[in-house]
Amino acid sequence: QVQLVESGGGLVQAGGSLRLSCAASGRTFSGYAMGWFRQAPGKEREFVAVISWGGGRTYSADSVKGRFTIARNNAKNTVYLQMNSLKPEDTAVYYCAADRRNIATMDLKLYDYWGQGTQVTVSS
Repeated sequence: QVQLVESGGGLVQAGGSLRLSCAASGRTFSGYAMGWFRQAPGKEREFVAVISWGGGRTYSADSVKGRFTIARNNAKNTVYLQMNSLKPEDTAVYYCAADRRNIATMDLKLYDYWGQGTQVTVSS
């Protein structure tokens, strides 16, 4: 079992930045791809970004390309999401998820473990 805890969310003005962190504990983090997803009120959970275990593969949703960057520090069992040039439409609960097969996929159904989420609110 892998436990994931997100942090770093909050309230920010449009154009601002936030960095989310996702700390993993419990069973080994080794070999897992890690993804970030978000869910706005009344909407389905959607893919944001993913990074493979070694960091060699990263993919981002078109809506965040050029603004959000995913990174990881395996020595610290932590994954990050740097969010710049935030927009009101980025407002959502952000979740990190772990994929033990290291597929690095956008398909949320293929993730094995999920955190509880952290709220990001962007004011206009």
